[in-house]
Amino acid sequence: MENQNKFLMFLNSRLLVGLGIVLASFIGAYTFYQIRSFDNTLTVTGSTTKQVTSDHVKWVGVINRVVKASTLKQGYADMARDLVDVKDFLKSKNIPDNQVITSPVFMDQNWDNNQSAEKSYTLRQTIEINSSDVNMVAEVAKNTGPLIDKGVIFSTQSLEFTYTKLPEERVAMLGDAVKDAKARAGSLANASGKKIGQLKSASSGVVQVMSANSTDVSDYGSYDTSKIEKNIMMTVKASFTLK
Repeated sequence: MENQNKFLMFLNSRLLVGLGIVLASFIGAYTFYQIRSFDNTLTVTGSTTKQVTSDHVKWVGVINRVVKASTLKQGYADMARDLVDVKDFLKSKNIPDNQVITSPVFMDQNWDNNQSAEKSYTLRQTIEINSSDVNMVAEVAKNTGPLIDKGVIFSTQSLEFTYTKLPEERVAMLGDAVKDAKARAGSLANASGKKIGQLKSASSGVVQVMSANSTDVSDYGSYDTSKIEKNIMMTVKASFTLK
């Protein structure tokens, strides 16, 4: 009886080992099949860059005056004269009235720890200039000294350079990005002794609009408006068959 039990235990262990070998072989074969299936597709990222010159500028300037409560009426009159001076200055620089947008005069109360002091207010008015003459406006924005000489408290709030043909450029650049992806895929395939076949799918990535010579990119895309000269970079993720 004891010998029979030992024989059964030996037989069971051999069966378990055998089943393990068969199962391992099956898993290995299945894994090999999966790897071979995935090898039939190669996915790469292609990119292309183009340098462009901004064709639109938005210049926002601000007129400010600080006045006491007792001189508030005079302050508004002074702001009106300031606006006339600013418009005359812009016109002298060949910026026409139809490119100038003015806001109403806003008033903010200035807080003073001295409760007995007379209340004072800051009056401010924004002037927005939109133009396609980018270089001219940029130059005017850097030389507003004549306004200061007249007593106008004028400052630049923002100066933004943009490229209005970006949608058209994206379409044109998409083909170049796919070509770059195909070239990269071809190099990778040749290194493994294969060749690339048809394009299976392609999806464009985010567009980066950067200052010329900049490498400042973002996962969500970027649009730098601080410089006139820009680089547009577009990426595409493409999948090719292998043969």
